[in-house]
Order: sequence, then structure tokens, then C-alpha cells
Amino acid sequence: MSPRPGLPAAREVAVRKIEKVSGWEDRLVECPREVPVCMRASHLLDSVGHTPMFRLRRASEATGCDIFGKAEFMNPGGSVKDRIARFIIEQAERRGDLKPGMSILEVTSGNTGIALSLVGAAKGYPVTIVLPKTVSRERRQMIQSLGARLELLDSLLHIQDAVRQTRERAARDRSLFLPDQFANPDNVLCHETTTGPEILQQMDGDVDAFVMGVGTGGSVMGVCRAFRNAGHGARIFAVEPDESAVMSGDPPGCHGIQGLADGFIPDLMKPGEVDGILRIRTEDAKAMAARLGTEEGLLVGISSGANVLGAMEAAWRLGKGKTIVTLLCDRGERYLSLAGG
Repeated sequence: MSPRPGLPAAREVAVRKIEKVSGWEDRLVECPREVPVCMRASHLLDSVGHTPMFRLRRASEATGCDIFGKAEFMNPGGSVKDRIARFIIEQAERRGDLKPGMSILEVTSGNTGIALSLVGAAKGYPVTIVLPKTVSRERRQMIQSLGARLELLDSLLHIQDAVRQTRERAARDRSLFLPDQFANPDNVLCHETTTGPEILQQMDGDVDAFVMGVGTGGSVMGVCRAFRNAGHGARIFAVEPDESAVMSGDPPGCHGIQGLADGFIPDLMKPGEVDGILRIRTEDAKAMAARLGTEEGLLVGISSGANVLGAMEAAWRLGKGKTIVTLLCDRGERYLSLAGG
């Protein structure tokens, strides 16, 4: 059977035929349905990206808009950061900045550490991850389970100092490769060439707004530029924790939305290029993450809760009938040890 026009080449239409089923009248029943062809990949990293898009029923009903979440938790390492980990490492290999025998060193609040540990294991590079003690126990265990070495910081607010120190270490030791996710333009380029175009294709261009929390700024800026390059006029909203709203001009503070707002505005983030900044409280983000599990069957993390609340706020600002897209950044299992996570 030939593929249906308009479907990607990796999909086909299956037809199930049922005849003379007991208790049914004798007739033929045809049930057309789209069935993905099973992927056969030569490498684990080939499964990064091309994540599905889900309509969030409760959030859509509450706002009178269609709110969609792109399921980045379905990446092999369980988060959107798998995209940049693979992309940055492979770009560095192509340029000759990362060669066999070198090691990877990075500062992160969690998910990038897991992703780099996965990529390092898959490609044979030793990995050292520097991250705050305050991240969930599960994140630390996942990094170590992937064979990486951990160096712990006392506080999230020490990340900027740690970034500076790791740059100094890499400058002294040429065997270290620093992905430098907070300043590396490959971070933005990754989302500009993968995440953004995927969203436009999946939504057939029907997107009124894209909403995303800011950690490094790579995803929101990359998607923004992909939309602008395509001549698409969707509004772009950045989400930050209310307790550490540095993009809004407040001083850095402690919060519990792991992966967002590390106490400074990253070099990659250009607040003037987005259409608005949305502030979300930690407790509200946790509550929404819990609701996504019980009401939608989506076991996702706290930053996903913040993103969905941001998408709802954007929907209320724009008015009924709009289509809003956000990212469901990671799986919720890595937060189960946190109260209310």
C-alpha cells in the first residue's frame, strides 16, 4: 500500500479487517489508522529529536485555546538537552575541537549533565559534570549511572563562578573540551535547525505563540530564529521563576524550578528578541507538573509545569481561539524525591 499523501515517508496506513466476529453482524469493518514504522537505528543518538506533539486537553479547555506540548521527555536521555548534547559534541568533532582521548567538562543544573553523560558514554569520552548539591538525587544518580564523574557546588547561585572556573581549567588543559552551553552558539543553532522546524512541520504552520522557560536560552532563541527565518509571525514568550526573575530586572534568588534561571542572564539569551517575559512561581509549577500526571497521564518535570502555566498565560493574553506550543522538557521520575515534585 502506498503512503498517504502528506504523511512523512516513515509512516504508512494500516487497515484492519474484521469479518464475522461473534456477536456482530456479518460484515467487513475497516479501521484506517496511521502507524509509525519501527525505527532501526545504527546508533542510540540517531533517536534524538523528532519527538511527538500532544494537545493538552485540560489546559486547552481552561483557556479556550489549543495548547500543545512537544514531548521532549521522549528523547533517549529523557530530556530536551539530548538535542544540544549531541549537536554540540558532533559539531566539535567536525571542527576538530574534540578528538579521541579528550574529556568533556561541563557546568549544569542537571539535564545537560545527564545528556552529556549519555553522549559521552555512547561515543567513548570521559565526562565530568559540575552541578549544585540542590539538584534532585535522581539527577545525580543518573549522571553517575552513565559513567560520568560528579563535582558538586554548594548552591545554584554559584553556577556563574563555576562556569568561569571551568573555562580557566579548559584553557590550562588542552585535553578538556568545554561544551560551554551557556555561551556556545551551537546551542541556539541546534534548536534553530531541529526543534523549530519540527514544530512548524508538526503544526502545519498553525502556531500563534511559542512559550519556553529559559535555562541557557538556547531553545527559546533557536525556535524564535527558526520561526523568523521561515517568515512566521508567532509571538515568542520566555518563562522565568518568579523568585529569580533576572530577565525582569529582579535580583537572583533561590527557586525550585530546576533547569531554569541559574541566577544570571546567559550570553545566548536576548530578551529584546522575544515578545514577553512570563513569571511563574515554583509552587505553581510543581502543582501543574503534578496535574499533568494525574489529568493528562504525562509524568513530566517541574519546568514542564512552568512551561504549561506560561502557555496558559500567553493564551489568556492573546485571546480565545489561538494555538500555543510549548515544550515538555523532561521526565518526571528524576524529581520523585522532591516534596511536591
